Amino acid sequence: MENNNESEKINRDDLNEMESTNNGRISSNEDNITTSSQSIEDLENLHTSEIQYDSKSQVFKAGILGIFIGLAVIVPGVSGSAVAIMFKMYESLLYSFSNIFKKFKKCFLFLLPILLGAVVGLAIGFFGIRALLNVLPFIVICFFAGLMFGAYPAVLDQIKGQKVTVKNTLLFLIGLIIPILISVFSVFQNVISKDLINLQFYHYIIFLVLGFLVALTQLVPGLSATAILMSVGYFTPLMNSVSISYFKQNPMIFVVYAMLGIGFLIGIFVVSKVMNKCLTRFRVPTFCLVAGLSLGSIVTMFFNPEVVSVYRSFGDNMLLDLLVGVVVFVVGVILAYLFVRYERKIDKKNKS
Repeated sequence: MENNNESEKINRDDLNEMESTNNGRISSNEDNITTSSQSIEDLENLHTSEIQYDSKSQVFKAGILGIFIGLAVIVPGVSGSAVAIMFKMYESLLYSFSNIFKKFKKCFLFLLPILLGAVVGLAIGFFGIRALLNVLPFIVICFFAGLMFGAYPAVLDQIKGQKVTVKNTLLFLIGLIIPILISVFSVFQNVISKDLINLQFYHYIIFLVLGFLVALTQLVPGLSATAILMSVGYFTPLMNSVSISYFKQNPMIFVVYAMLGIGFLIGIFVVSKVMNKCLTRFRVPTFCLVAGLSLGSIVTMFFNPEVVSVYRSFGDNMLLDLLVGVVVFVVGVILAYLFVRYERKIDKKNKS
Protein backbone atom coordinates (compact mmCIF):
# COMPACT_ATOMS: atom_id res chain seq x y z
CA MET A 1 0.00 0.00 0.00
CA GLU A 2 2.75 2.38 0.94
CA ASN A 3 4.53 1.59 -2.33
CA ASN A 4 1.36 2.31 -4.28
CA ASN A 5 0.87 5.64 -2.47
CA GLU A 6 4.47 6.62 -3.14
CA SER A 7 4.05 5.63 -6.77
CA GLU A 8 0.91 7.76 -7.11
CA LYS A 9 2.69 10.67 -5.43
CA ILE A 10 5.62 10.40 -7.82
CA ASN A 11 3.26 10.25 -10.82
CA ARG A 12 1.41 13.33 -9.60
CA ASP A 13 4.69 15.19 -9.15
CA ASP A 14 5.76 14.20 -12.69
CA LEU A 15 2.44 15.36 -14.11
CA ASN A 16 2.70 18.69 -12.28
CA GLU A 17 6.24 19.17 -13.57
CA MET A 18 5.20 18.34 -17.14
CA GLU A 19 2.25 20.71 -16.88
CA SER A 20 4.42 23.55 -15.61
CA THR A 21 6.97 22.86 -18.37
CA ASN A 22 4.28 22.91 -21.06
CA ASN A 23 2.82 26.09 -19.62
CA GLY A 24 6.30 27.58 -19.72
CA ARG A 25 6.69 26.57 -23.37
CA ILE A 26 3.29 28.00 -24.27
CA SER A 27 4.19 31.22 -22.46
CA SER A 28 7.55 31.29 -24.25
CA ASN A 29 5.87 30.77 -27.64
CA GLU A 30 3.39 33.55 -26.89
CA ASP A 31 6.29 35.85 -25.96
CA ASN A 32 8.06 34.95 -29.23
CA ILE A 33 4.91 35.66 -31.24
CA THR A 34 4.47 38.98 -29.42
CA THR A 35 8.15 39.88 -29.97
CA SER A 36 7.93 38.91 -33.65
CA SER A 37 4.77 40.99 -34.14
CA GLN A 38 6.38 43.88 -32.30
CA SER A 39 9.54 43.69 -34.43
CA ILE A 40 7.47 43.69 -37.64
CA GLU A 41 5.51 46.68 -36.33
CA ASP A 42 8.75 48.47 -35.42
CA LEU A 43 10.11 47.75 -38.91
CA GLU A 44 6.91 49.12 -40.42
CA ASN A 45 7.24 52.32 -38.40
CA LEU A 46 10.92 52.60 -39.38
CA HIS A 47 10.11 52.31 -43.10
CA THR A 48 7.29 54.84 -42.76
CA SER A 49 9.67 57.34 -41.16
CA GLU A 50 12.31 56.72 -43.83
CA ILE A 51 10.11 57.41 -46.86
CA GLN A 52 10.31 61.15 -46.41
CA TYR A 53 13.03 63.64 -47.23
CA ASP A 54 14.50 65.85 -44.51
CA SER A 55 16.66 68.02 -46.76
CA LYS A 56 17.21 69.11 -50.35
CA SER A 57 20.39 67.04 -50.48
CA GLN A 58 18.35 63.87 -49.87
CA VAL A 59 15.99 64.82 -52.71
CA PHE A 60 19.00 65.42 -54.95
CA LYS A 61 20.47 62.03 -53.99
CA ALA A 62 17.14 60.39 -54.84
CA GLY A 63 17.25 62.05 -58.26
CA ILE A 64 20.78 60.72 -58.87
CA LEU A 65 19.54 57.24 -57.92
CA GLY A 66 16.74 57.62 -60.47
CA ILE A 67 19.28 58.55 -63.17
CA PHE A 68 21.19 55.33 -62.53
CA ILE A 69 17.93 53.36 -62.65
CA GLY A 70 17.24 54.92 -66.06
CA LEU A 71 20.77 54.23 -67.26
CA ALA A 72 20.46 50.60 -66.15
CA VAL A 73 18.03 49.99 -69.01
CA ILE A 74 20.66 51.16 -71.52
CA VAL A 75 24.09 50.21 -70.18
CA PRO A 76 24.70 46.45 -69.74
CA GLY A 77 25.55 45.53 -66.13
CA VAL A 78 24.61 48.83 -64.51
CA SER A 79 22.37 48.11 -61.50
CA GLY A 80 20.14 50.89 -60.21
CA SER A 81 19.20 48.81 -57.17
CA ALA A 82 22.90 48.30 -56.30
CA VAL A 83 23.22 52.10 -56.31
CA ALA A 84 20.11 52.25 -54.09
CA ILE A 85 21.91 49.98 -51.60
CA MET A 86 24.95 52.25 -51.74
CA PHE A 87 22.69 55.27 -51.08
CA LYS A 88 21.00 53.42 -48.16
CA MET A 89 17.67 53.75 -50.00
CA TYR A 90 17.07 50.22 -51.27
CA GLU A 91 14.64 49.01 -48.61
CA SER A 92 12.77 52.32 -48.59
CA LEU A 93 12.46 52.04 -52.37
CA LEU A 94 11.00 48.53 -52.11
CA TYR A 95 8.66 49.59 -49.32
CA SER A 96 7.36 52.58 -51.32
CA PHE A 97 6.64 50.54 -54.44
CA SER A 98 4.98 47.71 -52.51
CA ASN A 99 2.79 50.07 -50.44
CA ILE A 100 1.94 52.61 -53.12
CA PHE A 101 -1.80 51.82 -52.91
CA LYS A 102 -1.95 51.67 -49.09
CA LYS A 103 0.01 54.87 -48.41
CA PHE A 104 -0.21 56.60 -51.76
CA LYS A 105 0.70 60.18 -50.79
CA LYS A 106 3.79 59.32 -48.71
CA CYS A 107 5.05 56.70 -51.13
CA PHE A 108 4.42 58.83 -54.22
CA LEU A 109 6.21 61.86 -52.76
CA PHE A 110 9.18 59.64 -51.88
CA LEU A 111 9.26 58.08 -55.36
CA LEU A 112 8.68 61.31 -57.34
CA PRO A 113 12.33 62.54 -57.51
CA ILE A 114 13.46 58.97 -58.26
CA LEU A 115 10.96 58.66 -61.12
CA LEU A 116 11.94 62.06 -62.53
CA GLY A 117 15.59 61.04 -62.30
CA ALA A 118 14.80 57.78 -64.11
CA VAL A 119 13.26 59.74 -67.01
CA VAL A 120 16.40 61.91 -67.17
CA GLY A 121 18.57 58.77 -67.00
CA LEU A 122 16.67 57.18 -69.88
CA ALA A 123 17.07 60.35 -71.95
CA ILE A 124 20.80 60.55 -71.16
CA GLY A 125 21.13 56.86 -71.98
CA PHE A 126 19.30 57.08 -75.29
CA PHE A 127 20.83 60.27 -76.63
CA GLY A 128 24.14 60.51 -74.76
CA ILE A 129 25.53 57.20 -73.52
CA ARG A 130 24.43 55.31 -76.65
CA ALA A 131 26.34 57.84 -78.76
CA LEU A 132 29.43 57.48 -76.54
CA LEU A 133 29.13 53.70 -76.74
CA ASN A 134 29.31 53.99 -80.52
CA VAL A 135 32.50 56.08 -80.31
CA LEU A 136 34.30 54.84 -77.16
CA PRO A 137 32.44 51.65 -76.18
CA PHE A 138 35.16 49.91 -74.17
CA ILE A 139 36.13 53.03 -72.23
CA VAL A 140 32.51 53.84 -71.32
CA ILE A 141 31.89 50.27 -70.15
CA CYS A 142 35.10 50.33 -68.07
CA PHE A 143 33.99 53.51 -66.33
CA PHE A 144 30.56 52.18 -65.39
CA ALA A 145 32.08 48.83 -64.38
CA GLY A 146 34.45 50.73 -62.10
CA LEU A 147 31.51 52.58 -60.52
CA MET A 148 29.67 49.29 -59.89
CA PHE A 149 32.79 47.60 -58.47
CA GLY A 150 33.54 50.58 -56.23
CA ALA A 151 29.97 50.46 -54.93
CA TYR A 152 30.12 46.72 -54.25
CA PRO A 153 31.39 47.08 -50.63
CA ALA A 154 28.06 48.78 -49.82
CA VAL A 155 26.31 45.52 -50.78
CA LEU A 156 28.71 43.48 -48.65
CA ASP A 157 28.04 45.81 -45.69
CA GLN A 158 24.53 44.30 -45.52
CA ILE A 159 25.95 40.88 -44.57
CA LYS A 160 29.06 42.06 -42.73
CA GLY A 161 29.71 40.13 -39.52
CA GLN A 162 27.20 37.39 -40.37
CA LYS A 163 28.14 33.77 -39.84
CA VAL A 164 29.24 31.96 -43.02
CA THR A 165 26.92 28.99 -43.55
CA VAL A 166 26.51 26.44 -46.33
CA LYS A 167 23.08 27.86 -47.23
CA ASN A 168 24.29 31.46 -47.48
CA THR A 169 27.37 30.41 -49.46
CA LEU A 170 25.20 28.47 -51.92
CA LEU A 171 22.86 31.44 -52.31
CA PHE A 172 25.85 33.69 -53.04
CA LEU A 173 27.18 31.26 -55.68
CA ILE A 174 23.73 30.89 -57.28
CA GLY A 175 23.46 34.67 -57.47
CA LEU A 176 26.93 34.90 -58.99
CA ILE A 177 26.16 32.32 -61.69
CA ILE A 178 22.72 33.58 -62.82
CA PRO A 179 23.77 36.84 -64.59
CA ILE A 180 26.85 35.13 -66.05
CA LEU A 181 24.70 32.34 -67.53
CA ILE A 182 22.31 34.90 -69.04
CA SER A 183 25.24 36.76 -70.56
CA VAL A 184 26.88 33.59 -71.92
CA PHE A 185 23.57 32.55 -73.47
CA SER A 186 23.11 35.94 -75.15
CA VAL A 187 26.69 35.83 -76.55
CA PHE A 188 26.90 32.25 -77.84
CA GLN A 189 23.34 31.77 -79.06
CA ASN A 190 23.93 34.38 -81.77
CA VAL A 191 20.42 35.71 -81.24
CA ILE A 192 19.11 37.46 -84.36
CA SER A 193 17.45 40.83 -83.82
CA LYS A 194 13.68 40.53 -84.05
CA ASP A 195 11.44 42.59 -86.32
CA LEU A 196 8.92 44.96 -84.68
CA ILE A 197 6.76 45.28 -87.80
CA ASN A 198 3.68 43.12 -88.58
CA LEU A 199 3.55 41.64 -85.08
CA GLN A 200 1.07 38.93 -84.12
CA PHE A 201 -1.13 38.93 -81.02
CA TYR A 202 1.19 36.64 -79.06
CA HIS A 203 4.08 39.08 -79.60
CA TYR A 204 2.30 41.65 -77.43
CA ILE A 205 2.02 39.06 -74.63
CA ILE A 206 5.79 38.56 -74.97
CA PHE A 207 6.33 42.32 -74.54
CA LEU A 208 4.10 42.26 -71.46
CA VAL A 209 6.36 39.55 -69.97
CA LEU A 210 9.49 41.44 -71.03
CA GLY A 211 8.20 44.55 -69.26
CA PHE A 212 7.76 42.45 -66.12
CA LEU A 213 11.32 41.11 -66.45
CA VAL A 214 12.73 44.62 -66.94
CA ALA A 215 11.00 45.61 -63.67
CA LEU A 216 12.59 42.58 -62.03
CA THR A 217 16.04 43.78 -63.11
CA GLN A 218 15.41 47.22 -61.61
CA LEU A 219 14.60 45.87 -58.15
CA VAL A 220 16.91 42.85 -57.92
CA PRO A 221 20.56 43.99 -57.93
CA GLY A 222 22.76 42.22 -60.46
CA LEU A 223 20.17 41.50 -63.13
CA SER A 224 20.56 43.53 -66.32
CA ALA A 225 17.60 44.66 -68.39
CA THR A 226 19.94 45.11 -71.36
CA ALA A 227 21.27 41.54 -71.10
CA ILE A 228 17.76 40.07 -70.93
CA LEU A 229 16.53 42.09 -73.92
CA MET A 230 19.67 41.14 -75.85
CA SER A 231 19.19 37.45 -75.06
CA VAL A 232 15.77 37.47 -76.77
CA GLY A 233 16.81 39.72 -79.67
CA TYR A 234 14.72 42.78 -78.86
CA PHE A 235 17.30 45.20 -77.45
CA THR A 236 18.64 46.71 -80.69
CA PRO A 237 15.22 46.89 -82.44
CA LEU A 238 13.73 48.71 -79.44
CA MET A 239 16.66 51.14 -79.29
CA ASN A 240 16.39 51.83 -83.03
CA SER A 241 12.63 52.35 -82.81
CA VAL A 242 12.96 55.60 -80.87
CA SER A 243 12.80 58.07 -83.74
CA ILE A 244 10.18 60.22 -85.47
CA SER A 245 10.68 58.48 -88.82
CA TYR A 246 10.14 55.05 -87.23
CA PHE A 247 6.98 56.26 -85.45
CA LYS A 248 5.55 57.37 -88.82
CA GLN A 249 6.53 54.11 -90.50
CA ASN A 250 5.22 51.84 -87.74
CA PRO A 251 2.70 53.57 -85.40
CA MET A 252 1.88 50.19 -83.80
CA ILE A 253 5.19 50.53 -81.95
CA PHE A 254 3.27 52.56 -79.36
CA VAL A 255 1.25 49.45 -78.55
CA VAL A 256 4.57 47.66 -77.97
CA TYR A 257 5.65 50.48 -75.63
CA ALA A 258 2.28 50.30 -73.85
CA MET A 259 2.58 46.54 -73.26
CA LEU A 260 6.14 46.97 -71.99
CA GLY A 261 4.92 49.76 -69.69
CA ILE A 262 2.00 47.74 -68.30
CA GLY A 263 4.23 44.72 -67.70
CA PHE A 264 6.79 46.99 -66.06
CA LEU A 265 4.25 48.51 -63.65
CA ILE A 266 2.86 45.09 -62.72
CA GLY A 267 6.40 43.82 -62.20
CA ILE A 268 7.42 46.77 -60.03
CA PHE A 269 4.48 46.20 -57.68
CA VAL A 270 4.74 42.39 -57.51
CA VAL A 271 8.55 42.14 -57.28
CA SER A 272 8.77 44.91 -54.66
CA LYS A 273 6.19 43.04 -52.55
CA VAL A 274 8.17 39.80 -52.78
CA MET A 275 11.55 41.43 -52.13
CA ASN A 276 10.14 43.45 -49.22
CA LYS A 277 8.86 40.26 -47.55
CA CYS A 278 12.11 38.42 -48.23
CA LEU A 279 14.15 41.18 -46.58
CA THR A 280 11.75 41.32 -43.63
CA ARG A 281 11.78 37.56 -42.97
CA PHE A 282 15.05 36.33 -44.51
CA ARG A 283 17.28 39.40 -44.57
CA VAL A 284 20.72 37.74 -44.46
CA PRO A 285 20.01 34.93 -47.01
CA THR A 286 18.38 37.46 -49.36
CA PHE A 287 21.38 39.80 -49.23
CA CYS A 288 23.73 36.82 -49.75
CA LEU A 289 21.88 36.14 -53.01
CA VAL A 290 21.94 39.85 -53.87
CA ALA A 291 25.70 40.04 -53.20
CA GLY A 292 26.27 37.20 -55.67
CA LEU A 293 24.01 38.77 -58.29
CA SER A 294 25.75 42.14 -57.96
CA LEU A 295 29.22 40.65 -58.40
CA GLY A 296 28.04 38.54 -61.34
CA SER A 297 26.62 41.60 -63.08
CA ILE A 298 30.01 43.36 -62.88
CA VAL A 299 31.59 40.34 -64.61
CA THR A 300 28.96 40.48 -67.37
CA MET A 301 29.80 44.11 -68.12
CA PHE A 302 32.97 42.75 -69.76
CA PHE A 303 31.18 39.82 -71.40
CA ASN A 304 27.98 40.54 -73.28
CA PRO A 305 27.06 40.72 -77.00
CA GLU A 306 27.86 44.43 -77.31
CA VAL A 307 31.27 44.35 -75.65
CA VAL A 308 32.23 41.09 -77.39
CA SER A 309 31.62 42.82 -80.72
CA VAL A 310 33.92 45.60 -79.48
CA TYR A 311 36.66 43.06 -78.71
CA ARG A 312 36.34 41.67 -82.24
CA SER A 313 36.76 45.14 -83.72
CA PHE A 314 39.93 45.97 -81.78
CA GLY A 315 42.59 47.12 -84.22
CA ASP A 316 46.00 48.72 -83.96
CA ASN A 317 44.83 50.91 -81.03
CA MET A 318 43.99 47.92 -78.83
CA LEU A 319 46.76 48.58 -76.29
CA LEU A 320 45.79 52.25 -76.01
CA ASP A 321 42.11 51.36 -75.53
CA LEU A 322 43.02 48.80 -72.86
CA LEU A 323 45.28 51.28 -71.05
CA VAL A 324 42.66 54.06 -71.07
CA GLY A 325 40.01 51.52 -70.07
CA VAL A 326 42.03 50.44 -67.02
CA VAL A 327 42.58 54.08 -66.01
CA VAL A 328 38.88 55.03 -66.21
CA PHE A 329 37.94 51.78 -64.44
CA VAL A 330 40.21 52.72 -61.51
CA VAL A 331 38.78 56.26 -61.52
CA GLY A 332 35.25 54.81 -61.37
CA VAL A 333 36.23 52.49 -58.49
CA ILE A 334 37.78 55.35 -56.50
CA LEU A 335 34.83 57.72 -57.02
CA ALA A 336 32.23 55.11 -56.02
CA TYR A 337 34.24 53.83 -53.04
CA LEU A 338 34.81 57.35 -51.71
CA PHE A 339 31.05 57.83 -51.80
CA VAL A 340 30.53 54.49 -50.00
CA ARG A 341 32.92 55.63 -47.26
CA TYR A 342 31.10 58.96 -47.02
CA GLU A 343 27.76 57.15 -46.63
CA ARG A 344 29.26 54.90 -43.95
CA LYS A 345 30.36 57.96 -41.96
CA ILE A 346 26.92 59.55 -42.26
CA ASP A 347 25.27 56.29 -41.22
CA LYS A 348 27.61 55.89 -38.25
CA LYS A 349 26.99 59.49 -37.19
CA ASN A 350 23.20 59.01 -37.36
CA LYS A 351 23.38 55.84 -35.24
CA SER A 352 25.55 57.52 -32.58
